[in-house]
Amino acid sequence: EVTAAIQALGGVYVSVFEWSGRYKQRPIATWTLLDGPGAIRGLAGAIATHPRSTSEYPTALGAALGHAATLLARGPKPCERRVIDVAGDGANNHGFGPRHAYRAFDFNEITVNGLVVVGSDARVIDYYRDEVIRGPASFLEIAAGYRDFEQAMKRKLLREIGAMSLATLEETE
Repeated sequence: EVTAAIQALGGVYVSVFEWSGRYKQRPIATWTLLDGPGAIRGLAGAIATHPRSTSEYPTALGAALGHAATLLARGPKPCERRVIDVAGDGANNHGFGPRHAYRAFDFNEITVNGLVVVGSDARVIDYYRDEVIRGPASFLEIAAGYRDFEQAMKRKLLREIGAMSLATLEETE
């Protein structure tokens, strides 16, 4: 379903990185055009086989958002819609937080969507709603534990791609 939705758009560019602590952003794929099943399978394989680069797991959301904003500024142009996807299971506990990142980096016309993995602390949902998601048509998807992550990510991607399709339709009308 996700592949068909991406193909219906004519393709999308993505850049993917692992994040954890303040200085722990590791690239997985940098500005890859997903324009067909082969490219999509290739990226999915790169993500699935990417080993976690650290055993220390702080949550530096501000640093991750700043890194993502910097990547978007250097990304392919023109860009119809700029979206940052943040997936996590906790609130910021290392370095500056999202509010500081939103003041320090250019988030003009950037949508930040979240995917929260709910474990022992459901307060993380409120944290993501209040501190993380922002911008035009932003939303939060919730995974009821790590076993639900794959389905939650699928729901999230389909919702985002659907929003992109609607924006494209509105521009052509």
